[in-house]
Amino acid sequence: MNGWVVRGLGLALVHVVVRTFLGAAVTQWPQQGSIMRWFSLIVVILAAFLWGALDGIRDRRAHPDPDDGADLTMMWLKAAFVAGILAGAASWLVGVIFDIAVTNSGLFFEVTSGAAFTVLLVFVPAMIAVALGRYLAGRGSVGAETGHAGYPSEAELEVEDQAAEAYAGTEWSYEHGSGSDSYDGVSPDADNTDTEVFAPVDPDGKGGGAHRAEH
Repeated sequence: MNGWVVRGLGLALVHVVVRTFLGAAVTQWPQQGSIMRWFSLIVVILAAFLWGALDGIRDRRAHPDPDDGADLTMMWLKAAFVAGILAGAASWLVGVIFDIAVTNSGLFFEVTSGAAFTVLLVFVPAMIAVALGRYLAGRGSVGAETGHAGYPSEAELEVEDQAAEAYAGTEWSYEHGSGSDSYDGVSPDADNTDTEVFAPVDPDGKGGGAHRAEH
């Protein structure tokens, strides 16, 4: 069964049950009618909100990339229309069969204007909850990758330790003459005392050969 059918049937059932209990309660305690109506409104909105939040969380966990997410907007729009029409027709039928003051309107009003109001009560809270659920799930997945509360994760700490060890080994090599500043194990700052200096070559050949002085 399609997801929008399940959601539409479920929320239609919620609306019918809430309106039935509201009609019976208002008949018994008419002075508390205003409070009970507000309470009933909160219940039906909360049902759509919680279901939408669960859909948003599941969708973001299944598709971390927002571009790959499911089209929950159309699913919830169709579910809202199903819930509105079925809730209106079923509420009118309950009022006729059980003689409960569920509605004072006719069937045509319940499946048109009354259904439109039910569509808003389902669709708007559900879409707000879907966006919120996706945001919270995405934020939680980013936090799991980068660590909690902004601290680095264990993988990042391990990479930093390896980099620090490699850097320390490089410093040790330079200090012990094995770096690029040494040549054949001889430091460039070594003092070469026995240096032979050769006299310049006489271009006319009259110098009688090269004279070598040793310092």
